[in-house]
Amino acid sequence: MLRVVPESGAIVPALKGDAIIQFDEVIDENPPSGGSSGTISGLARQIVLSPVAGEVKVSWHRSSIHVRPDEGWKPNRAYHLELVPGIADLRRNVTKTGKMIEFSTGGPLPKAAIRGTVLLWVEQRALPQAVIRAVPLPDTVPYLTLTDSAGDFRLSDVPPGRYLVQAIQDQNNNRRLDRREAFDTLTIPVDSAASAVLWVFLHDSVGPKVRSVDPVDSVALRVVFSQPLDPRRPLDTAQVRVLALPDSTPVPVRAFYSTAQYDSIQARARAVADSLRRARDTTARRDTARARPAPPAGAPARGPRGDTTAARVDTARVHRLLAQRPVPADRLVVATTRPLVPGAKYLVRVLGAINLNGVRGDGQGVLVMPAAKPAPKRAARDSSKAP
Repeated sequence: MLRVVPESGAIVPALKGDAIIQFDEVIDENPPSGGSSGTISGLARQIVLSPVAGEVKVSWHRSSIHVRPDEGWKPNRAYHLELVPGIADLRRNVTKTGKMIEFSTGGPLPKAAIRGTVLLWVEQRALPQAVIRAVPLPDTVPYLTLTDSAGDFRLSDVPPGRYLVQAIQDQNNNRRLDRREAFDTLTIPVDSAASAVLWVFLHDSVGPKVRSVDPVDSVALRVVFSQPLDPRRPLDTAQVRVLALPDSTPVPVRAFYSTAQYDSIQARARAVADSLRRARDTTARRDTARARPAPPAGAPARGPRGDTTAARVDTARVHRLLAQRPVPADRLVVATTRPLVPGAKYLVRVLGAINLNGVRGDGQGVLVMPAAKPAPKRAARDSSKAP
């Protein structure tokens, strides 16, 4: 990029025409490839202009990009013009970093800033390319930006005030919240600087239902729900009922666990078994080593193999943020006080399960216990043969 008009930090009270981004060679026009109505495509995918209330016109001029809001440049407004990584030349060389240009059509640029991180709560990872909409209340026109590959964002040079900040998993690339898109919203005061962590998840207005019930072992069953439950508001044993069919005889519930808790119990049991096995193996190797002849003098020692694993990306900060909230799960392991009868059927009811959006729902499902395997038949002894 050679230059931008207006320059970053400039004050242009009577801005007319287009903002221009000039490059040192011809760039790929990247024509639209179709898509759903309202989808941003072509070069417009690499440009974020805010705050604007309407559409933004982005046009290709060989070695430059021209940008202009359909509503025109409003007076006394601090604009953000962001170039997203991905602009390519005709040889398909692609820019790896973005660029933010800030200019004002009135007074000096404000100095407040908002930064933060966007996390997918259910998937337990950072969300790159999330759309950030920060609305200075009581206004309705947002500042926009996108999160980077680590799920981080920064909006600098914004006016101080109270902001409604929203993070969207923008699946149709229109930079707005649509139905069935995951999001999170919070309101924060911004003086000179503010930070936020947004936990994106799908907000379902219908309460969770029971999708299936499966046996785990003779005293445990797994209930799978239609959506994740809120781990901050766990169920109690009175909300889970197990009834033997056909007479609906209650089977008392002793306890229940999240998938992570149940897996942890199983992992501890496996760890104990592995420890005992390793102890036996160590004893066997020690006995074998005593019987093995010593290597001849001067023989080279065998060193450890070199580490051929790829270098790992440092995700410690994301893990620390994720540890601030319990992990949601869409399944529950229920333990009963007495064994479930092989081949029998049970009605399992769950009352008042709460999803991540705080909506309650009741559900039920039928558990079919597998029938007991018949004992293997012993071969009849041939009485004609002598013992």
